[in-house]
Amino acid sequence: MVQLLLDARALLGESPVWHTAEARLYWVDIDGRKIHRTDPATGADEVMELAEQVGCIAPRASGGLVAALENGCALIDAWGAAPRPFGPAVLADKPEQRFNDGRVDALGRLWVGSLTSDKAHPAATLYRLDPDGSLTEIFGRLTTSNGAAFSPDGATFYHADTPTHAIRAYDVDMTAGALSHGRVFHQFEHGNGRPDGAAVDAEGCYWSALWDGWRVARFSPAGELLQTVELPVQRPTMIAFGGPDLKTAFVTSAGKNLTDEERARQPHAGGVFAFGVDVPGLIQQEFGA
Repeated sequence: MVQLLLDARALLGESPVWHTAEARLYWVDIDGRKIHRTDPATGADEVMELAEQVGCIAPRASGGLVAALENGCALIDAWGAAPRPFGPAVLADKPEQRFNDGRVDALGRLWVGSLTSDKAHPAATLYRLDPDGSLTEIFGRLTTSNGAAFSPDGATFYHADTPTHAIRAYDVDMTAGALSHGRVFHQFEHGNGRPDGAAVDAEGCYWSALWDGWRVARFSPAGELLQTVELPVQRPTMIAFGGPDLKTAFVTSAGKNLTDEERARQPHAGGVFAFGVDVPGLIQQEFGA
């Protein structure tokens, strides 16, 4: 059963990450320029306010967080500390873009993509941020980079350019940090939700949050639809697994740009939701710097 964990009223809740050592759910409100740290056991929610939008976050092996901000990435050394720029500010001269969804791999590198508001010119890009601060372009010609996730063995990378309604899979050369053999993993029909953020569980199944779809969906490693979980919000944004046994699914959502009628149908839009799963998720990898 889906439950409302936190009536956060986020504008654009995103990037839920389970911090195992702290037993806390970290997540962001991109448009609200906030990082949240929520205790599911008590419902307590701490908020860290930033000076700019934050697309995604991940824990660091040395403590603190790595964050993808509007123009570049940054390190946050401790809760409440000011972000320190890390790596090149590659989007500083691209005001139509900002960083968005990301995922850390088994070698502690952050695969992070951008989005563009200029839909007529898909110039957003997927990058790989290494622990030494170097930033490598993986591929471009995207509109909204989303859905980044790795299979349990790290051999497959999943990615969605949301407006295409397609999830793609790639073979991973983990040593080189490179992708090859891109193919369509699952193609959604138009008009019934678009693939946003995602996570992979211990059986290698891919869970996708469907923006404007009122649901999250679970797919087999072959791309077959296995399960659908209906949600009380129109715009779920991303899913993460946590809890002591990694068998609680947490889903963030967006509450911005809704009409009065739409908001009346979903009074908890922008909230964080939770439900139990039979198959646990994977432990969140930590960024290496």
